[in-house]
Amino acid sequence: MPIHSLPETRTQSVHNLNENDYYLSNTKKEALNYKENEAFDSQASSLPADPQNNNVDVEKTAGGHGDASQPTPPDGGYGWLVVFSGFSLLMFSLGITNAFGEYQKDYHIELFPDEPMSNIAWIGTLQFACMNLFGILVGILCERMDTRLVTFIGGVIMAVALIAASFIKAMWGLILTQGMLFGIGGSFCFIPPCSLPSQWFTKRRGLAIGLVVAGSGLGGLWITPATHAMIRNLGFDWALRISGILVFVVSSCASWFMRPFYPPKKRQTIIDFEVLKDIRFLLIFASAVCGFCAYYSPFFYLPTFAVIKDGKSESFGTNLIMSINAASTVGRIVTGFVADKIGRINALVICTLMAALSILILWLPFHVAGTMIAMTITYGLSCGGFVSLLPVIMADLFGVHRISNIIGLLYISYFTGSIIGAPAMGGIIDNIGHGTNFVPMIVYAGVFMLCSVILQVVLRFIVTKKFVAKV
Repeated sequence: MPIHSLPETRTQSVHNLNENDYYLSNTKKEALNYKENEAFDSQASSLPADPQNNNVDVEKTAGGHGDASQPTPPDGGYGWLVVFSGFSLLMFSLGITNAFGEYQKDYHIELFPDEPMSNIAWIGTLQFACMNLFGILVGILCERMDTRLVTFIGGVIMAVALIAASFIKAMWGLILTQGMLFGIGGSFCFIPPCSLPSQWFTKRRGLAIGLVVAGSGLGGLWITPATHAMIRNLGFDWALRISGILVFVVSSCASWFMRPFYPPKKRQTIIDFEVLKDIRFLLIFASAVCGFCAYYSPFFYLPTFAVIKDGKSESFGTNLIMSINAASTVGRIVTGFVADKIGRINALVICTLMAALSILILWLPFHVAGTMIAMTITYGLSCGGFVSLLPVIMADLFGVHRISNIIGLLYISYFTGSIIGAPAMGGIIDNIGHGTNFVPMIVYAGVFMLCSVILQVVLRFIVTKKFVAKV
């Protein structure tokens, strides 16, 4: 395509973005790839036209070339600082949520022995639910504000929530502070780390997001025993205060590096509801709802199950949470790397199926220490991939330029699933299992995880009809 036939506005945008030296050295390249990049644009928001080539269509539309006049993501460089900062933010936001099983065990046994388990579960449930419920708001703010300021505000809110909770001894107060307020602050430190790396990476996008979300697993791994030790030696109040101080210090430092690759653009529409008309998005949304109805079952209830049902020590229950978080940390990184090789949707289906089978085959029929440990490792490895791959798949299917907004919409499904799941499981234990029989709750979790697998398989065959394909 001749250079002079390029639209004037397109050539001018290249000139403005990168100065004259970029224009002189790259205009020829832009001209040669103009048609190809325009084709990528049209594919990014529609189903692939040729199902026989689906093994590459998802990868290409994920490349971030929403506009050929914009620079290509570096697949590294400053992006690794964004990854490390996101890793640190999720270490404390989701890491503290993943360690809530430690608080729940002690709240139920010591602080609120007469309180139904389902009521105590609302604290941890609202932490994660509010992180996702406010995802739309945070996505809008990320498109209109400096994401570094957004994440800093989130760190302040989380710290205030934990410190305020340390002065409260009533259940309703803990639900409002340690639950809701912490979750609201966590959403400001949760959405940007899960969306920004997709702008900085293309070929290694799965690995980048896997490293970021591994922060939550690693956080739960060390925050769980640290919380246990602080509660035993210093009490609940100082455990919460020290956690709040650490959250503020780490988030303040990490937020400084949370910069997007593509600068925010002024948009007429606040929320991109067009994606709700896409069957692929709806299937991912429904799959996430089902998955998160079951996701926190081992995190919240396995330690209590071990102590109450099988008479294990409290330290054994704590070690189970640590095992899940350790395996989850490894799983998120390894799954991200493998997904870049075999296809992200393929990897998601495998991970979710493993999570379902670990609940139904390892947890349901066996109540001995060995199988519980095997379950925590298997579930941790697989659930880590479930969490890390969903944002990557959204970027693959719908592009990266409005990724914060679209992921904010997706995380409403996380909110829906978590708000239904954990309290319902607590109610099943209290009302059907009479506080000691966990079998109905385990079946509930396993069935919902299997429903998530089925929806993902449908998505996979909508994207490509080929049985063997990288997708």
